[in-house]
Amino acid sequence: MTIINSQTSRVFRMAPGIASLCMGLAFLTFAALPAAAQSSSNRDTYKEDEIVREASDFFGDVSQGLADAVHSVFETYGEPNAYIKGEEAGGAFVVGLRYGQGELVMKNGTRQRVYWQGPSAGWDFGGNAVKVFTLVYNLPNGEAIYRRYPGVEGSAYLVGGIGINYQQRDDVILAPMRSGVGLRLGASVGYLKYTKSREWLPF
Repeated sequence: MTIINSQTSRVFRMAPGIASLCMGLAFLTFAALPAAAQSSSNRDTYKEDEIVREASDFFGDVSQGLADAVHSVFETYGEPNAYIKGEEAGGAFVVGLRYGQGELVMKNGTRQRVYWQGPSAGWDFGGNAVKVFTLVYNLPNGEAIYRRYPGVEGSAYLVGGIGINYQQRDDVILAPMRSGVGLRLGASVGYLKYTKSREWLPF
């Protein structure tokens, strides 16, 4: 290998063995960068099969319907970096209320208790007592979950017997999946307020 110093116009010659070694080290360094970045990304988010396994254990059901519901959310938003598993009760006659509690589990190992409550209004009738498994996207840390998350209008739908709707606040997206007695679905508009402790006033 020949190196030319443009300031002095000197020509330096590097031994072939050393040149080969340097080139090999440079190649290995740059080749490893994408793999390292990908590995770090993989550690920060949940794969689809991980969520199907966790949700199946939680719901006590390994049906194809649950797998289809999870796949539907992954197709829309990709891999979440957290999930919430819990129970919820509520009812509605045009105007409704929801109350729930569960555990937030982040991919980075954070686990903490979370409660939620909120009103809804719209074409929404019935009562429910359900298990809820919520996929959480772009959550920077555990404390960021404790806010109001408006529902995305018209996003409620049913996949394989699992009710899904979406909530969003800034970049954080929640995708609750519900299965249970008296499943409520409707074109409802409202929000859920996630808190550190139980609050009975939903506003």
